[in-house]
Amino acid sequence: MTVSSQASPAIAAAEPLLGQSLAQLTDWVTQQGQPAYRGKQLHQWIYEKGARRLEDITVFSKAWRAEIAHVPIGRSTVHFRSEAPDGTVKYLLRLTDGHLIEAVGIPTAKRLTVCVSSQVGCPMACDFCATGKGGFLRNLATHEIVDQVLTVQEDFGERVSNIVFMGMGEPLLNLEAVVGAIRSLNQDVGIGQRAITLSTVGIPGHIRRLAEHHLQVTLAVSLHASNQALRERLIPSARRYPLADLIDECYEYVNITGRRVTFEYILLAELNDLPKHAAELAAQVGGFQSHVNLIPYNPISEVDYQRPSDRRVQGFVDELKRRHVAVSVRYSRGLEKDAACGQLRAQRLEEPVIAPA
Repeated sequence: MTVSSQASPAIAAAEPLLGQSLAQLTDWVTQQGQPAYRGKQLHQWIYEKGARRLEDITVFSKAWRAEIAHVPIGRSTVHFRSEAPDGTVKYLLRLTDGHLIEAVGIPTAKRLTVCVSSQVGCPMACDFCATGKGGFLRNLATHEIVDQVLTVQEDFGERVSNIVFMGMGEPLLNLEAVVGAIRSLNQDVGIGQRAITLSTVGIPGHIRRLAEHHLQVTLAVSLHASNQALRERLIPSARRYPLADLIDECYEYVNITGRRVTFEYILLAELNDLPKHAAELAAQVGGFQSHVNLIPYNPISEVDYQRPSDRRVQGFVDELKRRHVAVSVRYSRGLEKDAACGQLRAQRLEEPVIAPA
């Protein structure tokens, strides 16, 4: 577990306590006239016991609980829950301002992964992605990101082992809050940084900014195209960030962090899944620490892209391997409940509903 040596800033009045470190919580309780050991108790109740209100922390006196009852911990409420046949659970979470975001719990025999959102909506407007179709509303705060992990952990009744920033939003456009959440999830929740993956479509200069934080997370760059013209068709923001410049910044990331880069590539039938595309992709990403993660397209209603056949997927894999590119295929979970990669969208419901598991 990585521990930051930086000084902890004071907690502002009425600022949510979730996402704050043990040192910050200890400073806060002493400012309230309480003994320092209350900080450890508060930390345990927030991160281990899942307290949602300070009134629920029974180790504190009733008088002090009443005094600080107005201070928010910073938890969301589950607005809707749906479970796919494969056990994947999608959560629609209502934030304190009424906005809705999505998080997904993905269980396997050996791990529990949470796919978290970093923004309400997404400004990138990728043509194949449901989230981008809904536009962008605002960035999430650090506590709103950490809350998603605690919510899934509580619902499943087991510890989360892995986190992927692949939900709603572009994490690098909310870098301060995302880095704060990563540090809190590592230090306070106890999830190793190497078990955290951050996915981005690439924002000029921001991969470099991420590298300067010297985190041990896995960087996943959503490439989805083997040449600039095709990438601009699929990802409108790519017009402002040439593919060659993006690859150069990924080289720089590897040099600064010593961590390899994963390139995410959604396979769209007859559009970017031909052998010539595999050859172009190999030329782009070969020669440094990298790995290609192929994702057969997950359909959404707004566009008519098609999922390639298994034979076409395997042919793409074989072509990359022939050119000495490390590659794997990720078959997404939760397709039946629109919880898979590229399918997340916060559909507003009239009344809060908790769907039965």
